Amino acid sequence: MIVREYEEDEITVHKLPLIMMGSVAAFCLVLTAAVSLGFVDRTAVANDVRAQEGITSAETRSLKFYDEADGSVRVEDAMSGEEVARFGVGHGGFVRSSLRSLVHERRIRGIGSATPFDLVRWTDGSLSLRDSTTGESVELASFGSDNRAVFAAMLKEEMR
Repeated sequence: MIVREYEEDEITVHKLPLIMMGSVAAFCLVLTAAVSLGFVDRTAVANDVRAQEGITSAETRSLKFYDEADGSVRVEDAMSGEEVARFGVGHGGFVRSSLRSLVHERRIRGIGSATPFDLVRWTDGSLSLRDSTTGESVELASFGSDNRAVFAAMLKEEMR
């Protein structure tokens, strides 16, 4: 039986992977600095693009989201109080994650849940979930057609 003493073993790391990892990190820092300093244009912001192209709101529905005691999420029309949708435990993950970022912004700023979120269908067909209190929004088409369809189903029948 061979007894190994780890203090005496030489542990080597090849230089090539270290050089490659350092290069990737340096490249990311250079790109970040280039965008921050204005050498490279930032990615288009949806609201700015819409304003430039004259795209306006086609339909808006104000929605309130409630976490129920059983773990489900209930969605209500803010005007009528009508239940629009309900997502049980293990369902509606995209709805939960979309709201999480918007609610987080409200918490940071000390804003409560009294103001509803706006689900907006634009004249170009895109959908956004907006928070008028913080100015934040989630572009729902960015996450695929299936996820967009979950929110599109929350629009009133005549709005689809």
